[in-house]
Amino acid sequence: MIVPRYSGRRTVQPVLGLDIGGVLVDRLAEGEDTSFFGSRPMETPAVDGAGEAVERLLAAFDCRVHIVSKAGPRIATLSRQWLAEQEMLPGPLLESQVHFVRDRADKAPICRRLGVTHFVDDRLSVLNHLADVDRRVLFTGGLGVHPAPPMGSVPVSVAMEKSPLVAM
Repeated sequence: MIVPRYSGRRTVQPVLGLDIGGVLVDRLAEGEDTSFFGSRPMETPAVDGAGEAVERLLAAFDCRVHIVSKAGPRIATLSRQWLAEQEMLPGPLLESQVHFVRDRADKAPICRRLGVTHFVDDRLSVLNHLADVDRRVLFTGGLGVHPAPPMGSVPVSVAMEKSPLVAM
């Protein structure tokens, strides 16, 4: 379990935020029929070990895990369906733990409202907006080279089940 930290007089419980695309959904299929943008979106592959990692992260964060992802109405609906197909929703995750925004920068106020202390995203530009999040994890999963991560970010390029975040 991730231990709480103390801020002044109050205890801050750790809360994890996860992106979908490139963190749970394998972005290598983008542009193909099996991507969310193709003709067979429910066949979009998950990142290796994503389902198991979500279960372990839920245990480590005492169920304080939220998905915060950028999507319009159509992709948000497909994302919820995909999460259900992967047995992540409902299941280990509840509907109330899934949030969609229209712009990547809009993840920051959602994370602030939810009290997110840790966030995993595959886009450095998103992590740059999350200045209030204590631990930002750049999950590259082998999707190319990124510039140096911002202060407080940890680059991770291993499969989800081997992620250092799972072991935190």
